[in-house]
Amino acid sequence: MAQHAGWQVCVIATPDGRKFIDAEALAAQTGYPVRCHYKHPGDRDLLPRPDAIVVAPATVNTVNKWSCGIADTLALGVLVEGYGLGLPIVVMPYTNTAMAAHPAFHESLRRLRAWGVRVLFGDDVLPMPAPGTGSRQAAHFPWRLVLAAVGPPQRRPANTARGVATPTSGPAALRNRSHRAGPDGRTLLAPPAAPRPAPALRRGEPLAERAG
Repeated sequence: MAQHAGWQVCVIATPDGRKFIDAEALAAQTGYPVRCHYKHPGDRDLLPRPDAIVVAPATVNTVNKWSCGIADTLALGVLVEGYGLGLPIVVMPYTNTAMAAHPAFHESLRRLRAWGVRVLFGDDVLPMPAPGTGSRQAAHFPWRLVLAAVGPPQRRPANTARGVATPTSGPAALRNRSHRAGPDGRTLLAPPAAPRPAPALRRGEPLAERAG
């Protein structure tokens, strides 16, 4: 879907989130390996820098740690750094009604909104499932709403592109296909949570994460 919109996609998963995805299939579809750990010093980056980040589906754990500035996974590191780089970030949480009721979760969402993150959450956006039923509804996750919130890739000179240097876990990233043909490519970078990986957008490089 994001690729058809002109983005190049990469997927990054949290260590736990990787258990829920088919990494080989995603790598074949995107052309980039699925990342879930920080690279070793001296290793080259396998993913391009992002122009935007999508965090979906995002778990309560990822949202709370992200809002506190914790970067103990690659996915969280990309999110923390992405804010400092001024990248557009869209998050759509997906959890059950019991987890979503915790006050810390709502405080985290308020923080993210205040920092300029586009938060897609609420019964009018995506009603949360009852405990124990989330996996049965994951197939109906509204990816189109997430992609619409990011918008189409905007053309800009490649040398002005900014992105995350370290990969995060659980995200999917997209990049403008024009990057391959000319100097102004864009990449979308996004992390997904428990049920399945989500897409991220970024200029010139792809990246994605799954919240865990």
